Amino acid sequence: MLLYLVPSMAMAVLMHILSRASPAFFIFLASGTICHELAHFFVGLVTNAQPVGLTIIPKRNGNTWRLGEVRLNNLRWYNAAPAALAPLGLLAIPIAVAWYRTRFASWHFAPLDVGLTFLLGPLFLSFWPSPVDWKLALRSWPYLLVIACGAGAYAWLKHPGFHL
Repeated sequence: MLLYLVPSMAMAVLMHILSRASPAFFIFLASGTICHELAHFFVGLVTNAQPVGLTIIPKRNGNTWRLGEVRLNNLRWYNAAPAALAPLGLLAIPIAVAWYRTRFASWHFAPLDVGLTFLLGPLFLSFWPSPVDWKLALRSWPYLLVIACGAGAYAWLKHPGFHL
């Protein structure tokens, strides 16, 4: 599966280099930005974060560009991490495509795979949450306690060496 994804990852690197070299290639980032922001939007809907605004129009932000934004009206401790880190779920798409193409399609690159390379490349550019997304996710710090307690309970039950 990883071998199948190498061309898409290489395409992502090429798209990133070209978009930095010239604004004409900025279009390569647009599809990834749309997927990134839609991930925030739909997870915000499902988790009751109440998305009230979605934009994919780039804005200058000092020396950098803000490629898109989703405004959430009801961001709370229980929905901040899922809504803010939703773009990480975009990685499931290339993995599912690679799994399907290596399991059920003949293990030869076909013209379809060239097209899929162009479609999957932007997902590798857009799956990582922005620094603002990570800051918003910190509002869900109680999840860390739940995860730590769950890991401690698992270790206590499954590994007798952890008993005092």
